[in-house]
Amino acid sequence: MRSPDTPDTLSAAPGLPAGTPPAGPQGVAETRQYLTFRLGGLEYALDYSNVQELRPLKALERFAADGEIISGVAVSRGVIMPIVDMRIAFGPRPPQHDPGTDVIILRLSTCVMGMVTDGVTDIVSLPASQIRPFPNVADGVAEGVDYLLGVGETGGRKLIVVDIDKLMAIRGTSRGKLHAA
Repeated sequence: MRSPDTPDTLSAAPGLPAGTPPAGPQGVAETRQYLTFRLGGLEYALDYSNVQELRPLKALERFAADGEIISGVAVSRGVIMPIVDMRIAFGPRPPQHDPGTDVIILRLSTCVMGMVTDGVTDIVSLPASQIRPFPNVADGVAEGVDYLLGVGETGGRKLIVVDIDKLMAIRGTSRGKLHAA
């Protein structure tokens, strides 16, 4: 949640590409940092190395027509990017912007894009041992949800850990149906 003393932007430290766990001296996976955010009453986490910055929605220079999920195009620091409203993609409710609505500017493997959520919570550190895979996803039973990496637990909170590159590669095929690109 944005506090009054939180700066308008938050730059991410350079990191490894998503999906590449850092290895320790003996090849053991180390703790990674995740940005957590709320969406439809649930709390999600994405690898912090994919976060370029956080910007208030009102601070972005936006243009182009609003779409169903692509809520327009914006310019941030001279970069033109699509803005995806995940509140629409993950639920049937219309989004309501408030002064604290943040856009997570993502640095993906193929592009830079903005993602609107219900709110950014914080940054947490999770070792791989604290992320349990979803059984149906790991077994290949659940199709089209390979972006779900598992459930992480920290401080009594359960976080749905996502591979943001795979999640943003999902596109609509027909109204209400999504599939991996």
